Amino acid sequence: MAALDQKSPNVLLQSLCCRITGKSEAEVAHQFQYAVRVVGSNYAPTIERDEFLVSEKIKKELLKQRREGDAALFSELHRKLQTQGVLKHRWSVLYLLLSLCEDPRKPSRVGSYGALFAQALPRDAHSTPFYCTRPGSLPLSYPERSGPGGVQISTSMGTSGISSLGVYSLNGPTPTPQPLLTAGQQLGSRLAWALPNSSALAPTSRAPLAPSPLSTRAPSPIQSNTYQHLVVPVCLRVVLCKSLRDTSNRLAELGWLHNKIRKYTDSRSLDRAFGLVGQSFCASLHQELKEYYRLLAVLHSQLQVEDDQGVNLGVESSLTLRRLLVWTYDPKVRLKTLAALVDFCQGRKGGELASAVHAYGKTGDPQMRALVQHILSLVSHPILNFLYRWIYDGELEDTYHEFFVASDPTVKTDRLWHDKYSLRKSMIPTFITMDQARKVLLIGKSINFLHQVCHDRTSPGKITPASKSTDSPKDAAELLSDLEGAFQGKIDAAYFETSKYLLNVLNQNYLLLEHLQAMRRYLLLGQGDFIRHLMDLLKPELARPATTLYQHNLTGILETAVRATNAQYDNAEILKRLDVRLLEVSPGDTGWDVFSLDYHVEGPIATVFTRECMSHYLRVFNFLWRAKRMEYILTDIWKGQMCNAKLLKSMPELSGVLHQCHILANEMVHFIHQMQYYITFEVLECCWDELWNKVEKAQDLDHIIAAHEGFLDSVISRCLLDTNSRSLLNQLRAIFDQIIEFQSAQDSLYRSALEELTLRLQYEERKKQRDSEGEWGVTAEQEAEENRRIQEFQETIPKMRSQLRILTHFYQGIVQQFLVLIMTSPDESLRFLSFRLDFNEHYRARDPRLRASLGATRGRRPSNI
Repeated sequence: MAALDQKSPNVLLQSLCCRITGKSEAEVAHQFQYAVRVVGSNYAPTIERDEFLVSEKIKKELLKQRREGDAALFSELHRKLQTQGVLKHRWSVLYLLLSLCEDPRKPSRVGSYGALFAQALPRDAHSTPFYCTRPGSLPLSYPERSGPGGVQISTSMGTSGISSLGVYSLNGPTPTPQPLLTAGQQLGSRLAWALPNSSALAPTSRAPLAPSPLSTRAPSPIQSNTYQHLVVPVCLRVVLCKSLRDTSNRLAELGWLHNKIRKYTDSRSLDRAFGLVGQSFCASLHQELKEYYRLLAVLHSQLQVEDDQGVNLGVESSLTLRRLLVWTYDPKVRLKTLAALVDFCQGRKGGELASAVHAYGKTGDPQMRALVQHILSLVSHPILNFLYRWIYDGELEDTYHEFFVASDPTVKTDRLWHDKYSLRKSMIPTFITMDQARKVLLIGKSINFLHQVCHDRTSPGKITPASKSTDSPKDAAELLSDLEGAFQGKIDAAYFETSKYLLNVLNQNYLLLEHLQAMRRYLLLGQGDFIRHLMDLLKPELARPATTLYQHNLTGILETAVRATNAQYDNAEILKRLDVRLLEVSPGDTGWDVFSLDYHVEGPIATVFTRECMSHYLRVFNFLWRAKRMEYILTDIWKGQMCNAKLLKSMPELSGVLHQCHILANEMVHFIHQMQYYITFEVLECCWDELWNKVEKAQDLDHIIAAHEGFLDSVISRCLLDTNSRSLLNQLRAIFDQIIEFQSAQDSLYRSALEELTLRLQYEERKKQRDSEGEWGVTAEQEAEENRRIQEFQETIPKMRSQLRILTHFYQGIVQQFLVLIMTSPDESLRFLSFRLDFNEHYRARDPRLRASLGATRGRRPSNI
């Protein structure tokens, strides 16, 4: 040992060459040069450096040879070797021992070593041998055959170690874990070391080499065919017949497909951002590749068994290229499917990746469909786990954004239902319908809404008992096979139970439906006695300039109106939310222009009554309050006419003016009554009835929110408050202004008339009093003064009549324009309203546009029937 320790590595290597070949140092000069180049090369092994695995293989080989004592001794020596720190590459030493551990029953072991080095020796001592890839092991016996051009090529079975030529050589060597490559590449390992030099792959014009004297065996057909199959894809300079070249290329496609799939899995397996779904996809591809490796292992074991049973190399082997082509047909089809699937799934992740796999499974080939379905079951397993945690626990742990439910952590609690959770439509797998995805979103959102907004501490398990989830890909496969049955049943059960519980909490604990009815009674003026009494109490205050109003005074009046009407019997929770609000004041505004009722909402009910909804309620209330004020004004006008009719009979000169006031007032009353009927019954009542029916049938909170928003949108549009009805609303407001102006004009007329009547009565009273005293009733001067005053009053009557005539003309012109607009409206209810507003065709006779509109409308009727 001391002598060996002092020898240089070159001396040791030369001694090893002499020992293997059985020749002297002078005779092994070429082999020694070749060995030096090999030892000094930087080739990397294509198998995993697993010291334990190699030691176990050596022990198994010893036990196979019934050398139990040697196996025990090797185990003890290996244990001692592990405790020493001298050797840094124990795996390499053990692997060399394993490679040298050939079955002693095989003949001419030393001769085989000689054949190895004889054939591996290049023609030019200074040339470098050609390698397709570095082999994993050193085969022990290499019988020789004549390659193309007469080149002697050694081909034989090795006992261990598998080269990557047969599977991986197309794209160069790829580091691969040993368990995936075991026994699958033996065919390539024979030839990777059997290539003699670069001249073996040179064109046939070169002089052939003489057969090696160290080999006398005839080549095996399987070995010859296998060599051509493995070498042709690597170097196209080999001269083969067309049939062998085509067969070899078809077989070589297996390696290309494998490399394509393996390259994808190797690059994606280490990418954490690829997510759980992507990792499951890679795992499914690894499973399929394992099946391919298993086939290679079976082929290898078949050849191994033939060698172990002593099959003569001159006899035709059972494995030929044609048989290999047949046996690899189905695996190649599967690899083609996987390679195409890899291409189709490039750049996809999460639910989008599952959709791609699912779409690729729509084929008529039952085997391919089963393959894709198996991959889909693995890919969809993480998605279904996400889904069940979401619908049963309300938990969303989607680190890599793979699930189709997205969460925005920046959204505050008050907007949880509307903005915090949403659907990633691109991540919805195609085997999950949009309706199912919407229900899944609602289930988890409802659970979080109960916990975070409603502060309900009921555990999700008590709301919806969790059924068996997808604990394994097999469960996922069973579930996916019955998407319209079991899967739909799970979602529906969780959806109905969770939504029902949420609606019960909102209705019982937070009085959602009662608040909805309160909106109708107060903000939409449905509580008639309360609105009328409130208007009577507010009249003195609201007649004042808006800048002189104080909210606390108006709030006190509101409370008085509540206590004096049926509103006092409402729930205290509702009444405390009812309040007064003053709008922004503009120059010249009165209290009527800025007054509004308000309703405070917060907590869970604010999810239904959002800020946008409350602004809609405010707009509708202002419109209805103004229309109600017109009705209130016309009532006062009618009262004034009825009360003053008898008083002013003594003033016949006013009969024409009063008659004109009555006619104009009746026109206005008819218009406002028809508008009030339309707004109250055709708009509010019909929309409210539709809303209430939807609310009673609502299955989840989203249905209530959608029905409520639809109700408000319908009320806004049909009350002429939307953008498309702006011209109609302007005309209607102008009509309201004319009514207010008419009230002022009539009040001024009655005030002047009543003052004149009072003076006349006083004059007559003085006459009677003087007559009773025995004096003349009046003097000439007094009578002249009275006549002069009466004359002045009578001269003001034409001005009053002219003012009323102008007011009437403006009012009727605005009404005519309003009728023209509603007759051409697409809303059928508004067109019917135009018929009622002009029931006697008074305006139609005055305006030809109305006749044209009516004619066009009537002309279209037969075509619609």
